[in-house]
Amino acid sequence: MIKTAAGFVIFRKCFHATEFLLLQTSYGENHWTPPKGFVDPGETNLMDTAIRETEEESGLKKSDLKIYTDCKQVLKYKVKGEPKIVTYWLAELVNHKAVIKLSNEHQDYKWLDIDEACKYAKYVNMQEMLKYFDNFIKNCVK
Repeated sequence: MIKTAAGFVIFRKCFHATEFLLLQTSYGENHWTPPKGFVDPGETNLMDTAIRETEEESGLKKSDLKIYTDCKQVLKYKVKGEPKIVTYWLAELVNHKAVIKLSNEHQDYKWLDIDEACKYAKYVNMQEMLKYFDNFIKNCVK
């Protein structure tokens, strides 16, 4: 059975720099990832999953974000031999007073420029996705 998840790659503009939000898991290898999670029973819309999971994991609400529905990436990989598909949309933090409130699934968070974010992300498909979104921001976000 394929596990399906959704989330956001969240960025903020900090002076002339772009920073990405990564959360460190409190389980397994303690890897760093954007907020995301599995589709709950009854959820039929991946965007709803992304919004719910982002609020649960980071405390950021839909109203704190500008979601770029036309900019998404789908990652396919295996976790413990099982296939997993994660859909990510790009989202900009527009409420700069919003506070990150981690769930018990995460132990730390960082706002990182693209180079640092790729170092923390460590998986090639995640690094490529971050670079794709960074390029979109440079070329399409005013």
